[in-house]
Amino acid sequence: MSTTNDQLVFFAEIKSIIRQRQYEALRQVNASLIALYLEIGKRITQAQKEKGWGKSVVELLAKDLQNEFPGVQGYSARNLWLMRNFYTEYLLSPNLQPLVAEISWAKNVVIMQKCKDPLEREFYIRITKKFGWTKDVLINNIENQAYGKYLTNQTNFDETVAEKYRQQAKLAVKDEYNFEFLEMGVEHSEAELETALVNNIRAFLAEMGGDFAFIGNQFHLPVDDNDFYIDLLLFHRKLRCLIAIELKIGDFKPEYAGKMQFYLEALDQTVKNPDENPSIGIVICKGKQRTIVEYTLKPVKSPIGVSTYTTRKSLPANLKALLPSPAEIAARLKILSGE
Repeated sequence: MSTTNDQLVFFAEIKSIIRQRQYEALRQVNASLIALYLEIGKRITQAQKEKGWGKSVVELLAKDLQNEFPGVQGYSARNLWLMRNFYTEYLLSPNLQPLVAEISWAKNVVIMQKCKDPLEREFYIRITKKFGWTKDVLINNIENQAYGKYLTNQTNFDETVAEKYRQQAKLAVKDEYNFEFLEMGVEHSEAELETALVNNIRAFLAEMGGDFAFIGNQFHLPVDDNDFYIDLLLFHRKLRCLIAIELKIGDFKPEYAGKMQFYLEALDQTVKNPDENPSIGIVICKGKQRTIVEYTLKPVKSPIGVSTYTTRKSLPANLKALLPSPAEIAARLKILSGE
């Protein structure tokens, strides 16, 4: 007996409902587990405070629980200590308490251990939920300072990128790239920088963020009878778009944006596939004056980000000074989560 098209559509609808209900059930299980761990952490904290018990009570409790619930994961002494710390760390963070149930216990532990600022924790909880980050992806983004990047990078994506992809696009552009793996001297040419990045392509793509694929360098872009060449052309898997990169060994200049806008228009007209999103440009300079970048990008119609690079292993000295106020950060986090 053959299956009709109407029946196939019906079957697909039923399967979609099943998957949705399975997801909702998993969410409920996860929320109950997080609530249980918070309650255990609370009881341990209160017992130690009221009865004066020391660390040994956690070890004894772990042994007792493992005997009572053989084969059940999660009741090791280490995990009980994490529950206690989880409760005490988030006790004074009312904004975080309703959010922690949205992601798994393992991801909550990573965020708790690697991030100390409540707003930074809120950022990673929200974005992990929004983009479905795995534990490894979460760790990689924390180590790559996605929080600071999201808050301080300079792009015009709010005006030029479709809302569906806007937050992901912002995360794809860092305010500063660390090319210390190149081991280059302070003095180098743009050609030397480009060659060194291509010769260290795996490290370069890892520093870019992990979702990029390399297409080519000095990518030929013929327009009428003229030949143009893009320093580096990448493809972003999640954004599904071409990423054009121009390398500059000096400070950013406004005319760089005009050249990039031309490249992006040409890419979209002659290279981009019909099912791909509009191309994005990143101008990576040795330095930049933020006000000049801001004024330059404001009227530009193509999506462009302006970043800097360093060849030394150091954090931007002015990163903290560039962070918005706590109130502004909280407002951006709400936008990120779609509230």
